[in-house]
Amino acid sequence: MSLLHQLALKFVPGIGDVLAKNLISYCGSAEEIFKTSKHKLLQIPGIGPKMATAFLNKECFVKAENEIRFIERNKVKAIFYTDAAYPKRLKSCIDAPVMLFFKGNADLNKQRVISIVGTRNATAYGKQLCDELIGHLKKYGATIVSGLAYGIDICAHKACVKQTLPTVGILAHGLDRVYPSQHTHIAEKMMENGGLLTEFPSQTNPERENFPKRNRIIAGMADATVVVEASIKGGALITAEIANSYNRDVFTFPGRIGDEFSEGCNFLVRFNKAGLLTGYSDLAEQLGWLENTVLVKKQQLLFPLDLTTDEKTIFEMLQLAEQTGIDDLSIQTNLPVSILAMNLLNLEMQGLVRSLPGKSYTLIK
Repeated sequence: MSLLHQLALKFVPGIGDVLAKNLISYCGSAEEIFKTSKHKLLQIPGIGPKMATAFLNKECFVKAENEIRFIERNKVKAIFYTDAAYPKRLKSCIDAPVMLFFKGNADLNKQRVISIVGTRNATAYGKQLCDELIGHLKKYGATIVSGLAYGIDICAHKACVKQTLPTVGILAHGLDRVYPSQHTHIAEKMMENGGLLTEFPSQTNPERENFPKRNRIIAGMADATVVVEASIKGGALITAEIANSYNRDVFTFPGRIGDEFSEGCNFLVRFNKAGLLTGYSDLAEQLGWLENTVLVKKQQLLFPLDLTTDEKTIFEMLQLAEQTGIDDLSIQTNLPVSILAMNLLNLEMQGLVRSLPGKSYTLIK
C-alpha cells in the first residue's frame, strides 16, 4: 500500500480513525479511496457531500509529502493499522489510530505488555512501588508502556532503562520533540531498548485535548494497566477507565486513608474497577503468568470527573433507554469511545450515572 496515500488519508479534514478504517473496508486501500468517485463515496455510511469533496483537496498530499520527508530524515517508522507491525492488542480497540509513528527498536507485539501509570506528583512510596514492580516484571520479559510524563510515568521508564527492560513512551505530540523537554535524555536511552510511539504527525504540539487520546493508546496496547499512585482526578484514572472500556485488566496498589495520591487507587478498588495488588507476584498470578495458576477474569466496571455539552448529550441519550452499552452510546452521541468513557466517568463521579456489568450504563433515578 502507498505510504503517501495512507498519510494523505490521515490529513483529510473530518476523517477520524473509525471512519478512515470504514473507508478502507469499503474501498480496499487508502489509494483506492482517493480513486473512488464522489458518487460512490456518498454511498458509504458516514460520508456526506462535504467529506466526499474533502478527498479532492490536494493539501492533504502536500502535508503527506512533508511528513514522508520528516520520516525518512529521522528514521521514523510509519505503521498503518493493516501492517503486521501494528500493535495487535491496540488494533482490537474500536477507536484505535489508523496510523502510528514509531522511533526505536521495541517489538510492539511482545508476548507480555504492561502499562504503568500514576500521578505526576509521585511520592517516595510510589516510586519505590514502581521500581520494585518493574524489577519483579523483568523475569517475565514484559514490555512496559507509559506516557513519559512527570511522576510515575518517568519513574517507570527510568526503572526499565536501569533494568534493561523494553519500555515504550506514548506521546501526545509529534516525534519532532520530547515533552517535557527535561525527559529528552531518558527518551534517547529508551530508544536503545524500546522507543517512542505516537499517533500525531510532526509539528503537532502537546495540546490538552491530545492527552486523553494518548491515554487510550496506553490502555489499548497492554494486557493490563497498573495504577501505581493516583489522586481522585487525573489522567491515570482516565486511562484506567478506558482500559476497563476495552475489557482489559486494571490493577492498583492500596494506599493509606487520607493520602491524596492514594485516593484514586482506593477508589478503583472500592468500586471494583481494579484488582488489588498486595504483593509484586499478584500481577503475574492474576494474568496467568505463573506456572500452575489459572487466570481468573474479574468483571471490571468503570470511572468519572464535571456537566459539559458532551455530558448533556450522553445524559439525554440515557434518558431514552433503561440501560445502554458503551458501543451504542458511541454511535448515538457520535463520540469516540475514549472521549465517551471520560465523560461517563465524570457523570458517575457526580452521582448521575451508574455503570453496569457488560459495559452498560443507566441513569441513577
